[in-house]
Amino acid sequence: MKKIFGMMVVALLATSSVFAQDIKFELYQGDKAQATDLASADERAGAPFKQAGATTEWNYGTIVKSSTGVRFFKFTNTGDKALLITNAKGSCGCTVPSYPKEPIMPGESEYIKVKYDTKRVGPFTKYVTLTTNSVSNTTTRLKINGTVEAEPEAIPSSPKTMFK
Repeated sequence: MKKIFGMMVVALLATSSVFAQDIKFELYQGDKAQATDLASADERAGAPFKQAGATTEWNYGTIVKSSTGVRFFKFTNTGDKALLITNAKGSCGCTVPSYPKEPIMPGESEYIKVKYDTKRVGPFTKYVTLTTNSVSNTTTRLKINGTVEAEPEAIPSSPKTMFK
């Protein structure tokens, strides 16, 4: 029974890839439709961005160490069949993507949440690779970059002396 069920799942996945769809990405600046999991105003404010060639790039700009590194990529299923994202993987452990696990119906929009670990000071360029059932492109690379600055050091107050 388990073998039959397993074979049916494999057949379903193979069939769904034949009827795959196109996906359209756009950068989304701001909150995820009033999402409740946003941790700070930094996330809600978004960041500067630009479209670069065939890749979708999100420029964080200059951010302070330990600030929120969460940004959203909005995408739309522009095809006429359900779109399925089967995997999203960051180029290293400091870049963690979250993606919708359920199929995205034609015309619907969803979000890829990307969190970068801002505890590392200096410039960064990282990638998120998405695997989908899109007819035109089964793998899509999203690029994030920016610079993390060290937190400003507190200026110590001068010690009080009897002359001050």
